[in-house]
Amino acid sequence: MEDFLRFKKMITPVLIQILFWIGVVVSVVGGLIAIVAGANQERGGGSIVLAGILWILLGPIAVRVYCELLIVIFSINDTLTETKNLLKQRDQ
Repeated sequence: MEDFLRFKKMITPVLIQILFWIGVVVSVVGGLIAIVAGANQERGGGSIVLAGILWILLGPIAVRVYCELLIVIFSINDTLTETKNLLKQRDQ
């Protein structure tokens, strides 16, 4: 608990995973809404349907890449912290 209160333990990676799943749900629901909206148009709805399909397929991938980039930043921080602690132990 002390590490949490002193910001030595990060909770952001867990939050990033939650945001990933929220992003996936938003992408799929948004794509489905676009497909339905395009299908309900009298003319010219094909491009909207295609955009909805692409949104469903590519949206979760884009969200995943963005979340992985954020997690890499925290992974770098963890590695640097471990390196710092090892150097402190070696110097003592």
